[in-house]
Amino acid sequence: MNVNIKRLSPDAQTPTYAHATDAGFDLVATADVIIEPGATACVPTGLAFEIPEGFEMQIRPRSGITLKTKLRVQLGTVDAGYRGEVGVIVDNIAQKDVIDIDLNSKTLEYVYAEYPKTIDGSKFSDWQYFRNKLEGTYIIRKGDRIAQALIKPVEQVVFTEVDALGDSDRGAGGFGSSGVGSPPPE
Repeated sequence: MNVNIKRLSPDAQTPTYAHATDAGFDLVATADVIIEPGATACVPTGLAFEIPEGFEMQIRPRSGITLKTKLRVQLGTVDAGYRGEVGVIVDNIAQKDVIDIDLNSKTLEYVYAEYPKTIDGSKFSDWQYFRNKLEGTYIIRKGDRIAQALIKPVEQVVFTEVDALGDSDRGAGGFGSSGVGSPPPE
């Protein structure tokens, strides 16, 4: 399948598959983006896509970032009709390291700061620029592979309103109704 792309930034990188058998292709940041604890940011890719009609682009996390950092890429859908820049929504789930101290009914906040981390686990070296940033702050650097994406077919449905739905083994059970343990062997 051919998918047309438009470079919106000179720093945009054509999507690539890291391995010949990979399902997802990498999306790369075109700017440095600082994400403090509890914050959400949209990381630019510098690319617009012409997704063929009947398909969507699914944006997904990269497992290494999810395992090794407090950054969480949000699942996303890029519809076939969208022609704007694709951005990757990233949450920093790290807690702010704040200690409240009560002195004579006055509350002071002490914020512990250290070097911001990058997604590869290294410390960002420009400490002067970040001296007021919080512990747990991450910087996504221009050129970092921040997410993966897949092009998948979609099927639109027609909805019919009825008075009752058909029976099933599960019924209306949801939200953990099947339990967390493995079923017993037969």
